[in-house]
Amino acid sequence: MEPFRVILLPGSVLRAGPAYGRLLEILGPSVEAVAKELELYNGDAPPPDWSLDTEADGVLREAGSRGWDTFHLLGYSGGGACALALAAKHPQRLRSLALLEPAWAGNWDWSPAHTALWQHYGELHDLPPEEFMSAFTRLQVKPDAVLPPPPPGPPPSWMAKRPAGISAFLQAFTTYDLDREKLAAFTNPVLFVLGGMSSPDEQGDNADRLSRVFPDFRLEVFPERHHFDPPHRAEPERVAALLRAHWARAEPLS
Repeated sequence: MEPFRVILLPGSVLRAGPAYGRLLEILGPSVEAVAKELELYNGDAPPPDWSLDTEADGVLREAGSRGWDTFHLLGYSGGGACALALAAKHPQRLRSLALLEPAWAGNWDWSPAHTALWQHYGELHDLPPEEFMSAFTRLQVKPDAVLPPPPPGPPPSWMAKRPAGISAFLQAFTTYDLDREKLAAFTNPVLFVLGGMSSPDEQGDNADRLSRVFPDFRLEVFPERHHFDPPHRAEPERVAALLRAHWARAEPLS
């Protein structure tokens, strides 16, 4: 059996290498994987015309450079939102879709609590960077969730780009038209991985809405994890097993 061909997109904060390093080690040679950096951070500031389609186009260029007509796509947080955009516009390229707590999942059928949460996100734009990041992270987890401490020492240079990049994502989510009907036509397997300590107003709502859109949808919950202690980093062995089964089930459909 040939290795699974997979592209993995990180979230808007951690770079792709650290985000997926341990998971890829466990997956080993059975997976031909690319942990791809976001196009958003190619320059010193987000491009003025950047959108989720920019990231989708970048994924297709990466696949094309490797001669991949089809492949499995995995995205976490902001990368998950980009993965949804690609699935809607180029479903024929994807063998399967894995969503690790996508930061956004369309603008339809929001619950009142989900709507209120996004109003809070809209209030973050004018905060200074250190307050922005603190408020941004706290909104995404349950009140009693324990957030990991910042790593010791000065922040890496790439971290300075993150507040502007996160703001670009938040702005894109207000204007992007994610086509629900096109997502509903995607019949290959979709896996949604959810941390039980993440905000139910956000990820719980996203999972519930997408479960009513995708014909072949599976939800896997990790009760003790949350958006900033995500399963793919905290429990990579279990996530790797889930992904192998997910990809194997999708292969006959390609």
